Amino acid sequence: MADDLTLRLTRDQALVLSDWLDKVIGTQRFDAIADEDGAVWSALHSISGTLETSLVEIFMPDYPARLDAARARLRADLGADVVQDRQPQRNVGRHDSGDQDDCEEPGS
Repeated sequence: MADDLTLRLTRDQALVLSDWLDKVIGTQRFDAIADEDGAVWSALHSISGTLETSLVEIFMPDYPARLDAARARLRADLGADVVQDRQPQRNVGRHDSGDQDDCEEPGS
């Protein structure tokens, strides 16, 4: 494609993003948000696929430890204040309906 774009991530960022995408893609909550604009699936599949084929670490036996270490380094780089301010809040979300309860996970 002539209009290709290159995204640059650190290896730690790539590991954490890959793991997060693996966890959220396919969940009812995430899929519903992505389905609001179905075109976003093209980018999501491209990013997820590129990460999966680029990160040999995800197939290593010590992957969980590598992932935990990557998360710790990224949190340290962000600083405690930023990480604390970004903690999820219950019943808070941005939805066209204005009904904040739409953002809750089932069973929460």
